[in-house]
Amino acid sequence: MKSSAASTAALPDARIEIRDLAGDGDHYAATVISEAFRGKSRVQQHQLVYAALQGDMGGALHALALQTNVPD
Repeated sequence: MKSSAASTAALPDARIEIRDLAGDGDHYAATVISEAFRGKSRVQQHQLVYAALQGDMGGALHALALQTNVPD
């Protein structure tokens, strides 16, 4: 998924794990862990990730099951 490069640039400390759920190249599950999420609501965390995807959501990326968290 090429969007992981954009996500890494926008959230440089992020640990990103991506799985292709259907083998079709447009249904993914992602876990993103970043200090940037600390103190933010789950919605705000997801908004940061979607912003980092730079418009790929709904285009090249059809479906994303997203989990976000802060580092331990």
